[in-house]
Amino acid sequence: MDGSNVVKDKAERFAIRIVKCSRYIKDRHHEYSLADQLLRSGMSIGANLSEAEFAQSKADFITKLSIALKEAAETKFWLKQLHETDLLENKIYYSLSTDVKAITSLLVSILRKLKGIDDNGERH
Repeated sequence: MDGSNVVKDKAERFAIRIVKCSRYIKDRHHEYSLADQLLRSGMSIGANLSEAEFAQSKADFITKLSIALKEAAETKFWLKQLHETDLLENKIYYSLSTDVKAITSLLVSILRKLKGIDDNGERH
């Protein structure tokens, strides 16, 4: 699954940025709960993609990628909340949001192909 390697690499780089961002929020704003929420969801994307590498079946693989997609959506939510509450400045927010959107797009594309769904939402 070539696309899954690309998305896994992106998710691993993203996870490192999320760790640094979480640390920044804790150090600068002393906000621990929200920073931890972001850390958990942001790290979980890559963790689930790593687990998918050793999936026992196509269904298991799809499940792990689907969980990674849900975690990406949650991460997008936390980023937005942190930004809107002035805990995350524009530059960091837009950069991380761009990354998570790219990861989300790749995951959606891979999952559609695996499920045999075309761009119109039709199954093959």
